[in-house]
Amino acid sequence: MPSIQSDVVIVGAGVTGLTAASRLTAAGYSVTVLEARDRVGGRTWTDEIDGVTLEIGGQWISPDQTALLETVDELGLTIYYRYREGKSVYVDADGLRTEYTGDIFPVGAATAAEIERLIAHIDTVVATVDADKPWEAPNAKALDEISFRAWLESLSDDPVAVANVALFIAGAMLTKPAHAFSALQALLMAASAGSFEHLVDADFILDKRVVGGMQKVSLTLAEQLGDRVHLNAPVRTLRWDEDGVVVTADGGLEASARIALLAVPPTLVSRISFAPPLPRRQQQLHQHLSMGLVIKVHAVYETPFWREAGLSGTAFSPYLVAHEAYDNTIEGDSRGTLVAFVSDERADEMFRLTATERRQRILESLVQYYGPAAANPVVYYESDWASEEWTRGAYATSFDLGGLARFGDDLRSPVGPVHFASSDLAGLGYQHVDGAVRMGRRAAEIIGGLLG
Repeated sequence: MPSIQSDVVIVGAGVTGLTAASRLTAAGYSVTVLEARDRVGGRTWTDEIDGVTLEIGGQWISPDQTALLETVDELGLTIYYRYREGKSVYVDADGLRTEYTGDIFPVGAATAAEIERLIAHIDTVVATVDADKPWEAPNAKALDEISFRAWLESLSDDPVAVANVALFIAGAMLTKPAHAFSALQALLMAASAGSFEHLVDADFILDKRVVGGMQKVSLTLAEQLGDRVHLNAPVRTLRWDEDGVVVTADGGLEASARIALLAVPPTLVSRISFAPPLPRRQQQLHQHLSMGLVIKVHAVYETPFWREAGLSGTAFSPYLVAHEAYDNTIEGDSRGTLVAFVSDERADEMFRLTATERRQRILESLVQYYGPAAANPVVYYESDWASEEWTRGAYATSFDLGGLARFGDDLRSPVGPVHFASSDLAGLGYQHVDGAVRMGRRAAEIIGGLLG
């Protein structure tokens, strides 16, 4: 049986695990990284599909994501801006298509004013929420016991305004129905990005991309770490006591260390058998977290035809199967790529269909946004993270009603020599690659301090 001894064993070679490994190695500690997949990168994955490079996983960087921007710079990677020139498109509940500019959807004047009022009100509450400790916010428990939709409905009697505001958190971020997560969970999402206003502004939240794809962050870190990273090594058991850990992975690989870092989504922690079992608090909190559900759709065309029509490629509708879409063309590529998203209950509906039926229904949304030319992409691909054995959803985990206030303070608490970190546990950058970097840095700092 292969056996490895190191100061730290890290489970997961996503951005969090590799960031922690890189920092600990630079500080002089020995590290072993075990990854279940046959690749590094976790929920970032850049691949070539039918001759086109696609960002299957996370890809964008916003201006406030300074930890990720620093990492990109440190690794010698370059970035470029997402295409955004031209008008956006909005389709209302009656199927009326409108081209517009600005951040507020082209709805009636009274509803537009109500949307702006709701956004402003939400941000007054967001200002009281510390993204690292949202459970300490004023009225945190009450805000965590009411769904985001019910909270919005308590603030406004305009159903169109409520539906449109809910879209920015429910469909675009947590990828769950707005009745399935709390107002506090939504406020955390906004606080993690600096404000709800930032989430509303697609030009802010989806600002830049990495040349060659976001997975290059992980690929470059892994290359620097060399043979410290072991692929195809799903961890099955973790034996621990106050003196250290012994981890067993497939292939009979055994790794002993003083400290273990589980750099995986919290929903995957239960895939490991612990001896002794984790304390009841950890057992309970992991049962109150779940992944969202989203289909990321890539449609590639001979040319970015929408640009010729004066469109940016940005499109929204709470009422269509694909609730949002963007120009996702690789810089320098003569072809045009649109990326669209189908989330939560609409994704449920789509997965009940055959692949052919699903493609047709989703492309119908793109036709409503961009016209008949959108019906016939030369490449069509669906990123289905819910079927990924080592992810099982997207984009990240969130609590059920009441869970954040009840368990949040324990999310990052170590159990003896076992530590936890992932973008799901981040404050700033929550659910984003930036949060993964921040959590990797934080874990390395804490673990380095313990190793002394």
